[in-house]
Amino acid sequence: MKSRRTVLVRTGRGSAGVASVPGLSEAAPEGVTSKAAAVRPPRPSDQQHLPPPVPADAPTAVLPAVPMLEPVRPVVPARPVRPPAVPAPAAVPVPDFRPLPADAPGLNWAGPGDRWSDAWGVRPAAGQLRAAPLAAALPAAGAVRPVEEPTARDVEVVRSCLAAVEPVADRATAHFYALLFLGHPELRSFFPAAMDAHRDLLFRTLLTVVRELDQPVALRATLAGLGRGHRRYGTLAAHYAAVEECLVRTLARYAADRWDAEAEQAWRRAYRMIAATMIAAAEEDARTSPPWWQGEVVRHERRTRDVAAVTVRPDQAYPFRAGQYAALETPWWPRVWRHYSFAGAPRGDGLLTFHVKAVQAGWVSNALVHRAAPGDVLRLGPAAGSMTVDHAAGADLLCLGGGTGIAPVLALVEEAAEYGVPGRRVEVFYGARRAEELYGLAGLRELAGRHPWLTVRAVLSGGGPAGRLLTGELPEVVGGFGPWAGREAVLSGPPAMVRRGVGVLLRAGVPAERIRHDPVGGPALG
Repeated sequence: MKSRRTVLVRTGRGSAGVASVPGLSEAAPEGVTSKAAAVRPPRPSDQQHLPPPVPADAPTAVLPAVPMLEPVRPVVPARPVRPPAVPAPAAVPVPDFRPLPADAPGLNWAGPGDRWSDAWGVRPAAGQLRAAPLAAALPAAGAVRPVEEPTARDVEVVRSCLAAVEPVADRATAHFYALLFLGHPELRSFFPAAMDAHRDLLFRTLLTVVRELDQPVALRATLAGLGRGHRRYGTLAAHYAAVEECLVRTLARYAADRWDAEAEQAWRRAYRMIAATMIAAAEEDARTSPPWWQGEVVRHERRTRDVAAVTVRPDQAYPFRAGQYAALETPWWPRVWRHYSFAGAPRGDGLLTFHVKAVQAGWVSNALVHRAAPGDVLRLGPAAGSMTVDHAAGADLLCLGGGTGIAPVLALVEEAAEYGVPGRRVEVFYGARRAEELYGLAGLRELAGRHPWLTVRAVLSGGGPAGRLLTGELPEVVGGFGPWAGREAVLSGPPAMVRRGVGVLLRAGVPAERIRHDPVGGPALG
């Protein structure tokens, strides 16, 4: 059997050019000549343009030499015109924002008509959304008619139904998405190819929202974040009605004897309030912020074998606070977003740095650590998270950072050095299994050498030579240095560490309202 030579072609240093990034136009900017064309596999619609098959006994033709193509470099603006500044505790700056630039109408759009939708062969005409009845179910933006709030009895019934569904949550969420995609195939392109993590996220979100139905302040904050976050998927107001119908049909099947006419009425009332709140938050956010930012990787540094510091330059001014995080999407896994904390305070050049650890079966983390390179283009969702610090307050700060959880702690320390009030002390406990994993320790110690108000203690939990370092599990070591009454505390790291750390701090005298951390078990680790 004759062997054939195989030629592998790799485009660009990081293997992701403009044509491979969902939402980026293939057309070259004015004055720039593209030297390579995007290559994609043929779709069914292309079959009519393919040449007829060559007979097996046909003479072999001599093909002309094909010149090697130079890689396409992603085009990203030089830097934001107005880099973000650290806002006062009660104020948030509003940077200049172009919702849909006329020269790049696809820059900030996801959904029917973008490149990811094309891969599914679904391109409905404008106005063809099948969820039109929502206009009658929910008030339009600015309408006076309020949405009917769920009653106390509604909350009780909703929770009872969800408790009945919880043991079969996997089957229920799979059934929900099957109904959604069969009834509304144009929505399939809004979601990642593999739905396992997304199905799990759906049910955990439902649990969170239902748990807060009788807590108006917490519920509004949760729903506002969800509404803003859904913009990056391309969600429109009209899509919520399709979700409502599929959700009701799913609950009717899996809530068993808990489902009746009263349960349906309670769920519809609760859902329409939830949807209206999310839509209002999304519409408000759209006035000042794009659904996402494009960010060019400008620096990629390996800190350990599995940890990389990735620095990106956003295409527009990006407002955030130290202690917050952003959702990132790579061109290699479209529609798969993972959360990563900012590893530095806002800086004058507008650059953003993230610490990423490649975890087992983590699609996004492995791509960012092992595949990304300068020149690649990522997408960033808006900054989120409440693990910020009021630098006008005088309470001393206690920080626990485990592994790459040290990233937001570094940002908070940098921000405190710039804006902290005199006399405020900051104590940092930095934990890892092995000494080589304490990649941020040198920088923290350098800051401590310049600022007497900063104390840094490193903790090893995996055994081995410790030298001058403390040993043991990070939460228990911190508890041994207590009591910590009167402190303000932030925790960041593996979910198990955060859970144990919260318990230790509560026992050490830190009030619950002064302990802050990112959501435990969220979609931030893949």
